[in-house]
Amino acid sequence: MAALAGIGAIALAGAAAFAWTAGWIGPERLTSQRFLDTMEAGGPGHPGFRRAHPKGVCVSGRFFGTAAGRALSRAGAFAGPPVAVTGRLSIGGGDPLGDDAAARVRSLALQLGGRGETQWRMAMNSFPFLAVATPREFHRQVVANAPDPATGKPDPAAVAAFLAAHPRAQAFQAWAKSAPWSDSWANTQYNSVNAFYFIDADGQRRAVRWSMRPQAPFAALDAGARAAAGPDFLVTDLERRLASGPLRWDMVATLAGPGDAVDDPSRPWPEDREEVVVGVLELDAATPQATGACRDINFDPLVLPAGVAPSGDPILSARSSVYARSFNRRQREIALGDADQATHPEPRP
Repeated sequence: MAALAGIGAIALAGAAAFAWTAGWIGPERLTSQRFLDTMEAGGPGHPGFRRAHPKGVCVSGRFFGTAAGRALSRAGAFAGPPVAVTGRLSIGGGDPLGDDAAARVRSLALQLGGRGETQWRMAMNSFPFLAVATPREFHRQVVANAPDPATGKPDPAAVAAFLAAHPRAQAFQAWAKSAPWSDSWANTQYNSVNAFYFIDADGQRRAVRWSMRPQAPFAALDAGARAAAGPDFLVTDLERRLASGPLRWDMVATLAGPGDAVDDPSRPWPEDREEVVVGVLELDAATPQATGACRDINFDPLVLPAGVAPSGDPILSARSSVYARSFNRRQREIALGDADQATHPEPRP
């Protein structure tokens, strides 16, 4: 009987741990479900679409690794022949029919490697750092920026209170107000923001953040040009540029120095850190996301090849968990036939 009681206690403890992790018990547990529910409560539902950055386009091409990349990491993308790439360009916001000219943030997600191959997935953004350092702070930011049903805009008092309590969010707001807007997806720099470790053939680990830096020259989109731009001008511009040939970005790894905040994505590293061009991304085709290959890919930033490892940044695990739950929800909506808008291309004027 004593042995059975011990087994029962172990089983009960395991069940309790599972319930705590799932968010069924415990005070204000921040789970992926709760996080996603909070995001969805901020506006009307869009079945079948991503819960964040739902407006985008699928792209494809190749990735060419460099010798400098092979010296830093044993990842297969840096060695051998070019690697097939499936990706997605998108804008920030929560509306799949949003106005390109009103979106401050541009994003690039990539899957290096095809089906049956070792894959490396990335989710990068045009901003250089995050406004917060932890998932709970991120959740508070989402709550503070939720639209007021009466106005359709965030409550200024809630936003002010959040900014007052989070100095790094003030720094992010300063960047958003001062940094020039790019006039194209093709000339935008996309940043990993989170840090990772590159591991070479001898097992040496180096903390890095990477960026996809465009070979196309940057051109700013000022307020007047934004007012005149059409709601889908980024897609139109992308198609025009691709008709003239592939678009390319240099993948630049920035190596952390002593004392740099490897696990805090809200703190930029000094500009004098060593930078290494580890590869070249080449995109040569774009297709609507409703029928494109990117639609059913979860661009989980923790899908990593040997030779690349996550840092201890807690935002990485949160992103992976929330992305997975979002993917499952939208795939269920598509399977149930509730996502016609997400699976049929919108007619272009």
